[in-house]
Amino acid sequence: MASSDALPGPRRPRPLSPHLSVYRLTMTMAMSIVHRITGAALYVGVLLLAWFLIAASADAATFEVFSGFIQSFIGRLVLFGFTWALFHHLIGGIRHIAWDSGYGLDAPLRDQMAWATLIGGFALTIVVWGVGYAVR
Repeated sequence: MASSDALPGPRRPRPLSPHLSVYRLTMTMAMSIVHRITGAALYVGVLLLAWFLIAASADAATFEVFSGFIQSFIGRLVLFGFTWALFHHLIGGIRHIAWDSGYGLDAPLRDQMAWATLIGGFALTIVVWGVGYAVR
């Protein structure tokens, strides 16, 4: 038997990694997941912005197509979601800057900052849309 065929000894069992069922979902975990999702959603929102800019620089018929979409229920829902994703991601980024500086890492403040990210994103979105409809 060749020396490469022989095993060096009895195999030790490999440690098992913790599975997702071991973890309890916390607010900071949820906000981390949502922060990543809103980051991806912002890419879609940039496409919407690019569509607006291209339509605005083109002729009136092209802009009318964009305007018809953005004024529809689906268009406004997408724009509302983009606005929320923008504010949520912004506040989440500020929270991460605070964490990087060593502030807010303790248990009660950490969860309060996560809740503030969620509530603040929705509150700023409602304020901006309220002002937008008021001046409209």
